[in-house]
Amino acid sequence: MTAAERVIVIGGGIGGLTAAAALRLRGARVTVLERAPSLEPVGAAISLSPNALRALDVIGLGDDIRALSAWQGDGGLRTPSGRWLARADAAAAAERFGGPLVLLHRATLVDRLAGLLPSGAVRTGAPARLTDPGVPGDPGRPARVETPDGELEGDLVVAADGIHSAVRGALFPGHPGAVYSGFTTWRVLVPLPGVAFPSHETWGRGAIWGTHPLKDGRVYAYAAAVAPSGERAPDDERAELLRRYGDWHSPVPEVLAAVRPEDVLRHDVHHIAEPLPAFHLGRVALVGDAAHAMPPTLGQGGNQAVEDAITLAFPRPDMPSCADAPVADGLSGYTAVRLPRTTAVARRAVRTARLNLMTGRVGTVVRDAGLAALSKAAPSLFLRGFDGVADWRPPGGPSGAAGDGSGAPRMLAADHGRRGPEENTP
Repeated sequence: MTAAERVIVIGGGIGGLTAAAALRLRGARVTVLERAPSLEPVGAAISLSPNALRALDVIGLGDDIRALSAWQGDGGLRTPSGRWLARADAAAAAERFGGPLVLLHRATLVDRLAGLLPSGAVRTGAPARLTDPGVPGDPGRPARVETPDGELEGDLVVAADGIHSAVRGALFPGHPGAVYSGFTTWRVLVPLPGVAFPSHETWGRGAIWGTHPLKDGRVYAYAAAVAPSGERAPDDERAELLRRYGDWHSPVPEVLAAVRPEDVLRHDVHHIAEPLPAFHLGRVALVGDAAHAMPPTLGQGGNQAVEDAITLAFPRPDMPSCADAPVADGLSGYTAVRLPRTTAVARRAVRTARLNLMTGRVGTVVRDAGLAALSKAAPSLFLRGFDGVADWRPPGGPSGAAGDGSGAPRMLAADHGRRGPEENTP
């Protein structure tokens, strides 16, 4: 890449901002187009596992995020009555995956990523439409993007425009796009002084609940339940949560008592069931949900977006900053690396959703008994579900190998907190 390479990023969420920061570090002139009036995110949290934290190390942000995050210590998996099915061994997980899983408010991460960009690089209230994907290597065919302020030309376009990506639809019009995953989600973020509890996720019949403390004293809670697409409460969503979860173990009732109806966010979950043929076309690369939207049941949606962004910008271990090769010339390599990995992670997330949202009574009893027995007999087997996911390391970066971080992870929290009303966040 030369310092003059022009990059247009469509979407100012976590994937788009990470890509913008990484590509700027390579010397690009980056413009981020965000259709929302501000970068202020929906009030929710996000969990970052060791793979994403190591990716953030490449752009110098990993330790900053670790220091700002609520460290996820010992926790586990429970039944609605409060019985522990499995306990997470923080020390074993930290050793296995080389670092922590941390939880923080999504706004914190967005602010830190945006802070790596120069003033004016992010344009909010700027919807964008891809009009020409361009042709790599042909200076007469840059990519073209239409905005309210006129047309922009770019040597590279990074499409990070979410689950129902318009850019994806333009590149691959024959692809079916995202489909309903079969369940809906709720999120709340509230202060809960005087109530102490370990982070946990609770599995019932066709429903789950998770409660996690944040470093600022607030509590982040999420719920998910099998439901028809588009269904909404006849009164309000707080009342719906009370009906579904009001008799579950503490601190669920305490959280619901602290929640106002306007605090509750409800969104249906969608995922890309049929993988795309590629994550690029012409001079355009897809990242995050635009490329591989997945259920949040592994907590990897945002984490995989961060991986995408870093791999796109620094695809080789020997890649220096301000490299000569244009990124658009290597997009086939980006697809070759990222499509198989994200497809495998997404399929694992779908399988996990089938397990933790099981609706049959007998199946649920067998599931719970199996989890309890597995946790007692071989606790390390419980962590194997994250092998090949949380232990990922970036291919390279401007400062060489990424740092390991430290601390105690909890490998149960899901990825909760991406932007927008249609996002996969319980």
